[in-house]
Amino acid sequence: MTAATTTAAPAEPDFAAIKSKQQTTWASGDFAVIGVTLQIVGETLAEAVDVKAGEHVLDVAAGNGNATLAAARRFAHVTSTDYVPALLTKGATRAKAEGLNVVYRVADVEELPFADNSFDVLMSTFGAMFAPRQKRTADEMLRVVRPGGRIGMANWTPEGFIGQLFKVVGAHLPPPAGLKSPALWGTATHIGELFGDQAADIRFERKHFNFRYASPAHWVQIFRDYYGPTHKAFAALDGTGQAKLEADILALLERLNVAGPASLVVPAEYAEVVVTTR
Repeated sequence: MTAATTTAAPAEPDFAAIKSKQQTTWASGDFAVIGVTLQIVGETLAEAVDVKAGEHVLDVAAGNGNATLAAARRFAHVTSTDYVPALLTKGATRAKAEGLNVVYRVADVEELPFADNSFDVLMSTFGAMFAPRQKRTADEMLRVVRPGGRIGMANWTPEGFIGQLFKVVGAHLPPPAGLKSPALWGTATHIGELFGDQAADIRFERKHFNFRYASPAHWVQIFRDYYGPTHKAFAALDGTGQAKLEADILALLERLNVAGPASLVVPAEYAEVVVTTR
């Protein structure tokens, strides 16, 4: 008789360390330089969730506030949150310039400091999808939205440009072990798993945002200088590694460019998700 063997359960990731690193990453560079180019996604999402004047809207992982501004422009009462204070400061500057009244609060989407059923609408554009604990993130979003309210998200898909970019960067700098890919938020199956039991309705639509830059090299320069994850990825590599990563990103951009050699237009697929809560 052979002795029974047991297999130890895999160790849970160190979420505190991961989150701390993420905060440092998103605070690096200057995300607002890229964030403002994505404003059209916030406007489109505000229409998809049907933001109405007077409703209480929460923007989570708001970055520099694209969904925040879109909701405030529709005369909603908006609270804008992120766990990186510098990003909220950028958003507040934009809101002030337009004369929009927005409440800003530092908050983590995995631990929202709001009572149950506090909001009519919750929105997130390419933000909450990066939180490391995905089920906890979905549960928190559901908790703070009233029954019959709406959760609207814009999430990059695995097949789209940004999903492919994740894979390129991951080949040079593997993500922490045990974490699910953020791009899962861009799949209908995963959205159903996260929200299905508490959703009266889920709408999932694939859309495209066009990255428009002067050239592939121009895109790399902007994202290397200002986009936290790419900025940190290059900083973590030696000279040879940086050259290889740049070459791989340029190859991806050149393959997906639909503008010809004189410019750069890269369609990036994302999922527009609207969940109506029970």
